[in-house]
Amino acid sequence: MSDSHGHHHAPTTQNEGRLWTVFILTFLFLVAEVCGGLWSHSLALLSDAAHVSTDVAAVAIAIMAIRVGRRPADEQRTYGYYRFEILGVILNALLLFAVALYILYEAYLRLTNPPELHSIGMLVIACLGLAVNLICMKIITSGHRDSLNMKAVYLEVLADMVGSVGVIIGAVIIYLTQWWWVDSLVAIGIGLWVLPRTWQLCKQSVHILLEGVPDGLKVKTIREALLEIDGVESIHDLHVWSLTIDKVSLTVHLVCPERATQDVLEDAMDVLAQQFSIFHVAIQCEEHRCAMSRPEVEHYQEAEVSAHDYSHIDRSYTDEPRHSHRD
Repeated sequence: MSDSHGHHHAPTTQNEGRLWTVFILTFLFLVAEVCGGLWSHSLALLSDAAHVSTDVAAVAIAIMAIRVGRRPADEQRTYGYYRFEILGVILNALLLFAVALYILYEAYLRLTNPPELHSIGMLVIACLGLAVNLICMKIITSGHRDSLNMKAVYLEVLADMVGSVGVIIGAVIIYLTQWWWVDSLVAIGIGLWVLPRTWQLCKQSVHILLEGVPDGLKVKTIREALLEIDGVESIHDLHVWSLTIDKVSLTVHLVCPERATQDVLEDAMDVLAQQFSIFHVAIQCEEHRCAMSRPEVEHYQEAEVSAHDYSHIDRSYTDEPRHSHRD
């Protein structure tokens, strides 16, 4: 088998530093926005504050996920704690869902009886929020493409930035027209904007937990590339998955009876690394298709018979497959 490992702690350390800065800025603004929302009676401000509160929770969870994820693998968790990041992302998504639904419900109630608002206070606090959001966006932009955890925080801050813009527009309209119901309308707009993006983030996280093929990769394309390797007659048991958004793994069996398995192994590793950026791989080279490739394999699995013993039932499979290891 072939296995390639790399340990890169610098990016996660940098991400943690960015997240601490975002956490402090966001928490301070949360206090100011809650006070301002209660004073101005603005649901739009309070709804934005609710989003900011999920930001604070999201950043705290993200920091914890990074810290736990750095713990080394052990005898019980051979892959380490990388998946803790995905659990954190799902928790953040659930928080956003809950907050967005509550805001939509509260806005619906207020549409029938809109309270009088302090539009100037709304405007000042929303402008302050926009400034904080822009600073936070600048801080985390460089890391959000490399980590699903950072992407979750990025989407949270982006949602708050949109919310701040919405509150600013609403405050100006209310100041000029005294249309108090605009506040609830803005709150509804924020909730509707957040929901589909939160769903997409949750869907991506669940896809990773279900060992789905990572985005941007196609099993068919990988299979075709491996079959083009000189000496490879067929392949089977090809699996591609990821621990997190940037840690892709692959296993495959290659049938190559006419060429040295070590040469095939090295070519396969080069193809996977250069064409698909997959480096953590486990490749088994065989002279004949092993029992795992046969349609009736389910029978020996149900009977708890070993693959080696089952393959010897048919004399055409008496040659034991050859395994190549490379670490």
